Amino acid sequence: MNQKCTKYEALFTFANDETLKEHVQNCEDCKKEQDLMDRVSEILSEVKPYYKAKRRNMLKLKAACVVSVLLFSSATLGLINFNTDISDTIKYGSTLSAEDFGFPVDSYGLLMVE
Repeated sequence: MNQKCTKYEALFTFANDETLKEHVQNCEDCKKEQDLMDRVSEILSEVKPYYKAKRRNMLKLKAACVVSVLLFSSATLGLINFNTDISDTIKYGSTLSAEDFGFPVDSYGLLMVE
């Protein structure tokens, strides 16, 4: 029985190109592996333009989402800023208590239960 050569992966990963080319020329098993890798590279180069187009579309979609969020937030903040009814009731750091909601409270500010 003839054992299959298993050096291709190690040479492809760790060796330089000259060493790999020399071994591929001398070894039939590794030559088959190299042919397979070349076919995979051809397929990837064939698909590359479609992948880049898809990625560009995704970037456009992300940019559109960011712009829409910025427009929505600026419109909302502008509405709150210029509408005095809303800005008088909502202030930074102010909290509403039970008394503000109209519930009966005792002298400690807790809900009064009768």
